[in-house]
Amino acid sequence: MEVLRLLKINALFLQKKDPMKRFAALLICLILASCYAPERDCKAFKTGTFEFESFLNGELVTSRFIRNDSIEIDMFQGKSDTASVRWVNDCEYILTNLNPKNMAEEKPLQIRIITTEKDSYTFEYSLVGSPEKQRGTVTRVKE
Repeated sequence: MEVLRLLKINALFLQKKDPMKRFAALLICLILASCYAPERDCKAFKTGTFEFESFLNGELVTSRFIRNDSIEIDMFQGKSDTASVRWVNDCEYILTNLNPKNMAEEKPLQIRIITTEKDSYTFEYSLVGSPEKQRGTVTRVKE
């Protein structure tokens, strides 16, 4: 909130005709904007029951999973699957399927929590070593 207020104040200076004041205000805006990083409380999402919604063949589907510090059990369309969880740091972990059914399931997923809210987080994920990343949002299930 403080950054937003300062940006608004600096925007008022940009309306002035003096080029030096405009330049100084623009410089302050750029510095403030580049230093802003959203707060993340990743530790709050290391354990619990969560839901993830995604589109599969044009249909919105929901996956539910339970995670403790080292195991994640995923329940999807009446089937469950188990993966090991290895935390790299507070906001990043590696999921490795414990019972892969094919070569694709043998590859671990790298997941990085980008932002957190009260009951949800946005994450970025990819196969380990792959440059292609996708994003999703997970919501904590209150039980």
